[in-house]
Amino acid sequence: MINPIILKNGYVVNTKSLKIEKRDIAILDGKIFKLEDLMQLKDLEFIDVEGCYIVPGFIELDVQVVKDIIKQGIELDLIRLQQGVASLEAGGAGVSNFSIFKEDVFYQRGPEILSFLNISRKGLYHEISEIKELSDLMKNEIVRELMSQFGIICLIVRVSSLVVNDGGIKTLEYARILADVLSIPIMIYPGNPPPNLEEIFTFIKKGDWVTHTFINKKYGEISDSDEMLPGAIIGQEKLGISFETMKKFKSSYDFPFTICIKLYVKYDENPISSLVKKMHKLQDCGYPLEMIVKNFTKNSTDLKKQKTFSPGNRANLIVFELVSEDVNLLDPEGKELICKKLLKPKFIFREGEVVIIK
Repeated sequence: MINPIILKNGYVVNTKSLKIEKRDIAILDGKIFKLEDLMQLKDLEFIDVEGCYIVPGFIELDVQVVKDIIKQGIELDLIRLQQGVASLEAGGAGVSNFSIFKEDVFYQRGPEILSFLNISRKGLYHEISEIKELSDLMKNEIVRELMSQFGIICLIVRVSSLVVNDGGIKTLEYARILADVLSIPIMIYPGNPPPNLEEIFTFIKKGDWVTHTFINKKYGEISDSDEMLPGAIIGQEKLGISFETMKKFKSSYDFPFTICIKLYVKYDENPISSLVKKMHKLQDCGYPLEMIVKNFTKNSTDLKKQKTFSPGNRANLIVFELVSEDVNLLDPEGKELICKKLLKPKFIFREGEVVIIK
């Protein structure tokens, strides 16, 4: 049994009320515990986190982590934990090669792995164009078996014309039917049309994800007149942003969004290679720190369908401190941003164990 731990005096993000409140968190045997019950035990370890935020481990939603097999894959290591990312969405595998993903990634120590399944049978393990023909799509019977073993929580479908030629709509239609049968959401990568975003938005439902739509390109969902495309206003989360576009969005809209970074090998050292860096840049876009923390927290727990600080849930937590420090950061377009206050991970807990101490 791991010694019981009490985190004292932290600012805890309540994922239900979305309020930040100062209170203690109790941890026992890798799970959140009732504070009053834990106080009755012996050998308590108290960690004073005065002035720090206590949040769920952030989830990184765009990761390829099977190096040397996926063309753009990177190694699964503790770097993500050091950045404050406790969970990785790994969606490069398809049903034909899930066994490789299982052995090389799923059972390895490090960040928690959330299994997203590529709708292509071969996934990204061979080439970029993983759906050349409709025969490349997987069948639901095999997916059900994998779901029961590994808790697959989402399907991934890329419908860019560079991936599926002119078969994007048929591929998306099939993904929608399959996801509904399995009662799980879909994550859609639009890319270059066809299909265009207006067509894609007709297929999404509450809980689905549409990625890379805040890019500063003509295919994004902010039009040339700086207005959102009508189909986007149903409130689906958005990933992959241009910060120029983000400022336009903030000036006119108040919808929830999620931020991710591309964790492929060619992005591992560039200016967008850290969720924490993106949090800093959102401050530069005018979002208050507490709102940023709440948004990352709420969307993380929504994806895993749990209230993170409820007794019995796994204690995958991050303790951040707010530091006054000037740091120059670059966005993907090369624009320099100066951040005055930074969030820095101080403690990172995985299953109730301190895995990183800064």
